Amino acid sequence: MTTYELAGGCFWCLDAVYRNVKGVSDVISGYAGGTVEHPTYEQVCTGTTGHAEVVKVVFDEEVVPGNVILDMFFTLHDPRQLNRQGNDIGPQYRSAMFPADDAQRETFEAAIERANDIWGGGVVTTLEEPTEFYVAEDYHQDFFAKNPGQGYCLAVAVPKVNKVRAGFAEWMK
Repeated sequence: MTTYELAGGCFWCLDAVYRNVKGVSDVISGYAGGTVEHPTYEQVCTGTTGHAEVVKVVFDEEVVPGNVILDMFFTLHDPRQLNRQGNDIGPQYRSAMFPADDAQRETFEAAIERANDIWGGGVVTTLEEPTEFYVAEDYHQDFFAKNPGQGYCLAVAVPKVNKVRAGFAEWMK
């Protein structure tokens, strides 16, 4: 099994997409990249802890290649927006990748290059040194499935899920 730590705006959207991908066995929403130990959602939302909203995606590369996971990542958020995704503004919503080792760093660098080609340049996604990953509060886990009628889910998550479904139909459950 392979694990990627990815930050692309609100973790609810990433979680909603990756839970529906063949070969993905787990998606964990959490916080990484900051300096405060065991931060709460409220602390991270202030933008002062240095953390990003991150998902750990655990998947079987025999079923879904890592490049597909990463191409989905660059499809479901706009990697040209610095410290924001739409109306979600602050460093906690940055586009970032946390490679576990040198091999993952190379894979992530290649994905950023592909994304620059697709988006016409301007990708601001950062490669950050791995830090402690803190699991987010229980209510953030599988948020979309638990709250399909919630306003944010309808306005923001559904279009992102639909965009990935359309572009990666063969990989969806």
